Amino acid sequence: MHQENLSVKMSKQFPLNALRVFEAAARLGSFTRAGEELGMTQTAVSYQIKLIEENVGEPLFLRRPRQITLTEVGQRLAPRVTEAFEMLQEAVLSARGDVDSALLISSTATFASQWLARNIGSFQLAHPNIAVRLTTGETIVDLTTGAADLAIRSGTGVWPGLDSHPLMRIQFTPMLSPALAETIGGIHEPRDLLKLRIIDAGDPWWRLWFEAAGIQDPDLDGRPTSRLGAQTFEARAAVAGQGVAILTPEFYMDDVALGRLYQPFELRCSDGHDYWLAYPHARRNTLKIRAFRDWILGELDPETNSLRK
Repeated sequence: MHQENLSVKMSKQFPLNALRVFEAAARLGSFTRAGEELGMTQTAVSYQIKLIEENVGEPLFLRRPRQITLTEVGQRLAPRVTEAFEMLQEAVLSARGDVDSALLISSTATFASQWLARNIGSFQLAHPNIAVRLTTGETIVDLTTGAADLAIRSGTGVWPGLDSHPLMRIQFTPMLSPALAETIGGIHEPRDLLKLRIIDAGDPWWRLWFEAAGIQDPDLDGRPTSRLGAQTFEARAAVAGQGVAILTPEFYMDDVALGRLYQPFELRCSDGHDYWLAYPHARRNTLKIRAFRDWILGELDPETNSLRK
């Protein structure tokens, strides 16, 4: 009897259903979307939110017409509730031996094609029960909505609510095919590059590199601009002899070794952005995220921009 009374008391202290509704509404930023995800009406969602607010003794959402936002208390509570449910889910999966899951990775197209696709096999061999799904694009995916489990991004590594780890320093320098260089008698000084077509002359990397090379007036504005969408596509155009591309050399060592590309100058520059692994802080202990984090950090050395030995 005592145990039964204790269970009732605990259920009143910890309204788990209401907490689940709160977690969904906070993550999705909408009572309506939370209801759709949980199979509840908006009225039922509002009722559960009211229950948890009464339990906490503070409002968790600011309610405005067609918009809700977390209060300061709600902002403190939401990540901890998300983390708690993630831990419960992981505990249940572990208890029943069901560790099969899909890991959705969002990556830039260049990192995905030039490094991740070439090396992901070793991760899959080590974790055969984790199905990897990869999406690419230059748009930053909102990881807090569950659009992806983790992301490989270029940036400074500072994103609110996310844990981040450096993967690779991004440096850039002009690269072109040896055959194209031969058409003008070779590349002897930085200004010789301006005799050729510049692939994506509007890329800010070009101005930074030419300035570092001592050329203050490269006159890039008058050149045709062509946005190919990703560095990896610009590299393919350079291999085909379509012009000079500004690239991250570490990604194209195979092309250099095979004589398809070459780097005419040692000078490399940086704009302060590097490649980072990022994932929600609240999900840092999720088994599949932890497995991928440990694997990729064990593979890459950000100090040398190479695989760890």
